[in-house]
Amino acid sequence: MDKNTLIVLKTDLNTQMKVIKAISERLEERARGLKPEDAVRLESVAYQIHNLYNAIEDLLKIVAAHFENQIADTARWHSLLLQRMSQEIPGIRPAFLSQESYLLLNSLRGFRHFFRHAYGVPIDYEQLQINLNKARQLYSLLEQDFERFFVTLQ
Repeated sequence: MDKNTLIVLKTDLNTQMKVIKAISERLEERARGLKPEDAVRLESVAYQIHNLYNAIEDLLKIVAAHFENQIADTARWHSLLLQRMSQEIPGIRPAFLSQESYLLLNSLRGFRHFFRHAYGVPIDYEQLQINLNKARQLYSLLEQDFERFFVTLQ
């Protein structure tokens, strides 16, 4: 990868990391004082977890767009994107996601799917707490993944 392309990639990823950080902060703000009986706050936290996952997926799409990653299987597109980003493609690019990030994101992918498609189903407080705890770990892991990725690329 030439120097200019690397600069563009890093700039695009930095911009998306700022979006992810803002969503992470909003998630923390909405999660303060979360109680099982507060349906509005439960839905707000679930929505922010959904947004966080989607913003991270957009980050991964930026990496994919700069390299080889054309995923043709639309039925499994979301899971295949995560898998690809956790794998090194020899001679092309290092893995972007650590195994820990991959596992958290793969779990949150299921939550995002539920949130997006389970219309009218109330948010379960215990399940939300489990997913909130996973989401809270992601930003710092992504920062580490980001740094490792660029050190390896250079």
